[in-house]
Amino acid sequence: AVSVCGAFVAHPARPRATSGRRVRGGARVRSSVVMASSAADTSVADEARVPALAVFDLDACLWNQEMFQLRVLVDRENPVMGPLTPGGDVGVVGARSGGDIIKLHPGALHALQRFHAGDYPGMRCAAASSADTPLAVSIGRSALDLLEVVPGVTVREVLAMGFEEGFEGNLQIGRTPPLSSNKAQTHFPFLKRETAIPFDKMLFFDDCNWGDHCAAVANGCREKASGLGPVTVRTPRGLQVA
Repeated sequence: AVSVCGAFVAHPARPRATSGRRVRGGARVRSSVVMASSAADTSVADEARVPALAVFDLDACLWNQEMFQLRVLVDRENPVMGPLTPGGDVGVVGARSGGDIIKLHPGALHALQRFHAGDYPGMRCAAASSADTPLAVSIGRSALDLLEVVPGVTVREVLAMGFEEGFEGNLQIGRTPPLSSNKAQTHFPFLKRETAIPFDKMLFFDDCNWGDHCAAVANGCREKASGLGPVTVRTPRGLQVA
């Protein structure tokens, strides 16, 4: 079993060929390029007993704020700086949206740091958020571009690990068509189509405070062969460290 944000899951997943690339500040992002295909090879993750795809809701799950309550794009020129790692390494810990500050929940930061460090071989990450307006989507995406996981490496860059450069099919954010408020009907089918990872090799975190997305996805997104869907974890207080 593997601990992901305090949730212990034994679950199959997919392979990576690891390399590195430089990003802002000279930091190195662990990267692995995997092309989506009709049948994703998940043998590395299967062997490591981790999910092929860890899918995160954003608002009140990955981070503390609800984007629909915000009205201003993130201020890139005035980030909140602070310690990101136990050793005190300083990076962007908060993104200002007007008078509000968007911060990753502690468990989300811990999980993304472990993923970035290569602790979950073969796993990749995705976002499934039903942010309700185009402005909310824009604010969320601007936060992904600013908040850091380790100094010099943003959340968006970590979520991109394992995918071809420029690929964004793992980021299903919003509810403007073709997306909708129903993640089981749109977000997850699109994630499967874009990544070629079966539903039964996915792990999904959602706060479920505005509806039980976990139940909808678990029941509505099942593989015909196995009869199984994603493993789902409700996080009503956001992703915390257990």
